Amino acid sequence: MILISPKVSKEWSFYLSIESIENLFVMKKYRVLVVDDEDLARELLIEYLKEDQRIEVIGECSNGLEGVKTVQDLRPDLVFLDIQMPKVNGFEMLELLTDPPEIIFSTAFDQFAIRAFEMNAVDYLLKPYPIERLSQAVDKAIERIEKKHTNELPVEKLVSDHDEQVVHVERIVVKSGSKIHIIPASDIRYIESQDDYVMIYWKNEHALKQKTMKYFENHLDPQQFIRIHRSYLVNISQISEIQQYEKESWILRLNGGEKLKVSKSGYRNLRERLSF
Repeated sequence: MILISPKVSKEWSFYLSIESIENLFVMKKYRVLVVDDEDLARELLIEYLKEDQRIEVIGECSNGLEGVKTVQDLRPDLVFLDIQMPKVNGFEMLELLTDPPEIIFSTAFDQFAIRAFEMNAVDYLLKPYPIERLSQAVDKAIERIEKKHTNELPVEKLVSDHDEQVVHVERIVVKSGSKIHIIPASDIRYIESQDDYVMIYWKNEHALKQKTMKYFENHLDPQQFIRIHRSYLVNISQISEIQQYEKESWILRLNGGEKLKVSKSGYRNLRERLSF
């Protein structure tokens, strides 16, 4: 409790209860769960995490099934998750969770990195890793948790939209030859449909990915991307101008000079979104 009272001299004096003073110095703790089938790996990770004053380790699990139940019961802010585990692996565990917390994968296998980032993981730690690398991952997780809290909707809205919530991916991973590209969503210029594949264009590069256009339409932020044609999904910030060349026919020009065809429904989408 804090009481504020004016003195006769028109100065202000503050009266703080002991409880209020203590609360001023209480550091926020982020609740963390560790899921790994290797006892030694779990113990070492927990030992590292306990050195971070921001972290409260609330539990540990040795397999994915136990991890699902513990996440549902304890509602951690962050989970460190192994991938190769008996009964249920790390990816299967995530698929069983309707509202998963932030995830940092901690594994000895590097071949799962692409899938991990596609599932919107905060980070991918390859065992063994130094404590400095762990700290970097924790920093990123806390930043994302705080951003999520800042952008939370009112409770009434959250309840009414619960069944409609979709997690928007923040980056896309594509493999091109021997290279693996991790592309921030904001860097994507546009996506072109090519049957069961899409061509992703970003900066001065492009690469093919085996995903449908519908997947990206559902998982990229609709405030940032707009469907202008059955073949094109465009980053709104990349739009330079819209030109009509025939009756009910339009061309959209991007900042880089590319011209993309706009369908009737795409033109309606543009008018609604851009208010013209």
